[in-house]
Amino acid sequence: MSDRRPVRWHIPVFLAPAVLVYTAIMIVPLFGTLQLALYRTAEGVTSFVGIDNFRTLFGDPRWSASFWNALGNNFWFFLIHMAVQNPIGILLAALLSSPRLRFAAVYRSAIFVPTVLSFVIVGFVWKLILSPVWGIAPSMLDAVGLKALFQPWLGKEATALTTLALISVWQFVGIPMMLIYAALISIPEEVLEAAEMDGITGWAQFWKIKLPLILPSIGIISILTFVGNFNAFDLIYVSQGALAGPNFATDILGTFLYRTFFGFQLQLGDPHMGAAIATAMFGIILAGVSAYLFGVQRRLRRYS
Repeated sequence: MSDRRPVRWHIPVFLAPAVLVYTAIMIVPLFGTLQLALYRTAEGVTSFVGIDNFRTLFGDPRWSASFWNALGNNFWFFLIHMAVQNPIGILLAALLSSPRLRFAAVYRSAIFVPTVLSFVIVGFVWKLILSPVWGIAPSMLDAVGLKALFQPWLGKEATALTTLALISVWQFVGIPMMLIYAALISIPEEVLEAAEMDGITGWAQFWKIKLPLILPSIGIISILTFVGNFNAFDLIYVSQGALAGPNFATDILGTFLYRTFFGFQLQLGDPHMGAAIATAMFGIILAGVSAYLFGVQRRLRRYS
């Protein structure tokens, strides 16, 4: 009898459609963008310039100031989500996973509903709510005696980006909540019963037993938050426009890329510089994901 294992042809057959679709809509455009970033068009003639576009992006004061401003805003946008959205999502998941809580399914649905709303709807509605002219925020604060705290948060450079980040948190807090909730309810009952026998109950059980077991899920949520925030564009564009006002205070890499690639108002579009910005964004995201996979993920596996 032959010891050769049969070739499993069904594996490549079933994988082929997904690989082809992914290659067509992701891999090919990615390499096309990388190639576009290495050229420049002058007087109708396109020529190969190597990394000159990147030198311009990082070295020319006219470009580098806008790039570093957008990158700094992107990091702040991400940090707000990490410091506010994900802890709130974990807290909500812990509360909703309690077997004593009534109507938990209703609460989960209500919290998750904003996630499925369009960015256009969310941005437009919150602009109406926070408008100092016709918004309802001043009257709502006045009803509880806090009208003095109201400010035109979307119109001030110091608060506009943080306000938009918190709006994004409100919209997407349901995603980490549901992922952590799924991780919590998948913890074996034997583990929890053993903890209860040792006298570990309530929040002590969550901190000492449940939280260490869901650390891998928290890590996945963190890297998804990183990738999603550094690809952000829609909410800023809808709320503040392509110029990401006031005075570029809410400008992030997505809006900077949009203005550069397609042009806006008096600024002419430059696909080659836009491709250079897109390549820089890809490099930043790749570096963050790689740091997570080769650093944090390994430690989480050892800890688990």
